[in-house]
Amino acid sequence: MTLIANPIYDSVFKYMMEDERVANILLSALLKKEILELQVRPHEYTNVQRSTISLFRMDFSARIRDEKGDEHLVLIELQKTWLPTETLRFRQYLGTQYLNKENVSREPDSQYGLPIISIYILGHTLGELKEPVIYVRRRYLDYEDNVIEGRDKFIESLTHDSIIVQIPFLQKKTRNRLERLLNLFDQDCRVKGNDHLLEIDESLFQAEDMLVLTRLLKAGVAPEVRRSMEVEDEILSEIEARDTVIMQKDQLIQQKDQAIQQKDQAIQEKDQAIQEKDQLIRNMIQQLERNGLGEQQIAQMLSMSVEQIKELSGGK
Repeated sequence: MTLIANPIYDSVFKYMMEDERVANILLSALLKKEILELQVRPHEYTNVQRSTISLFRMDFSARIRDEKGDEHLVLIELQKTWLPTETLRFRQYLGTQYLNKENVSREPDSQYGLPIISIYILGHTLGELKEPVIYVRRRYLDYEDNVIEGRDKFIESLTHDSIIVQIPFLQKKTRNRLERLLNLFDQDCRVKGNDHLLEIDESLFQAEDMLVLTRLLKAGVAPEVRRSMEVEDEILSEIEARDTVIMQKDQLIQQKDQAIQQKDQAIQEKDQAIQEKDQLIRNMIQQLERNGLGEQQIAQMLSMSVEQIKELSGGK
C-alpha cells in the first residue's frame, strides 16, 4: 500500500494536473481517445474568494485521434467540486467558454468555435444514477430518429459532450483502466485521522500509469501543498459553520412561518364559526318574523338587543 496526497483537495488536484504528462494520462482515459497534444490553457477560472463553495476549474486544448483515425482539436473543460453546488455555477462557466473569442478553430478563415468537452468530477452524488462514470454523448438524428452519420462544424461548435464522475460510487471498482485510475480519488481510502492522505494499492496501476501515482506521492510531501490542504480545511470548516447558522436561521423562520400560518388558520376558523352563527340567527329571525313576532319580542326571546336584531335582519 502506498500513501499519496488526496486529489479531492484543490491544491493537490492542481499540482497533479499541471504536469501535462499526468494530465494526458487521466484525460485520455476519461475521453477513451488518444491525446496527441495537450496544453493547459493560460486562463484558469478558479473560485478565488472561496466564500461559497469549493469549485475548481482548469481548461485544456487537445488534439485527439478518434476511433476512425481522424484528428480533431478540442477544448476540455475540467471542473471539480467536493460539495454539492447548483448547476448554474457550471452553466455560467460554460457560458464564458462559448463567449470567449479565443476558442475558435485555427484553420485559415474559420469562424467556427472549437468543440468543447466538459468533464465534471463530483465529490457528491447525483439523483438516482449510481454509475461512477457517466458519458453524455450527442447524436445526429433525422425526423424518424434515424442516426445521421458524419459531423458538422456548425453543430459541433454549438453543442458538446460531457463526462461526469461520481467519486462516492467509485468504491474500489477496477473493471477497466479508467476505474483503476479513478481509485486515486476514492475517499474510502482515506487514512484514518488524516483526510489529506489516501492509502492506495500500487498493484492496481499499469506501468504507463505509474507517473500519476508518483506525482501524487510528491504532492504528499511538498510543504506548500500540505499547507494549502490545511487552508482548504479551514475554509471548509468556515463554510460548514456558516451553513449551520444559515440552516438554523432557516429552521427558525420556518417555525415562525408555521406559527403564523396556524394563527391565521385559527382566525379563519373563528371567523367562519362567527359567520355560521350569525347566519343561524338570521334564519331564526326570519322564521320568527314569518310567525308574526316583532323586533322587541324577537330580541327578548333571543336575549339580544333590538339594534342587534335590526343589524342581522338587514343582512338577510
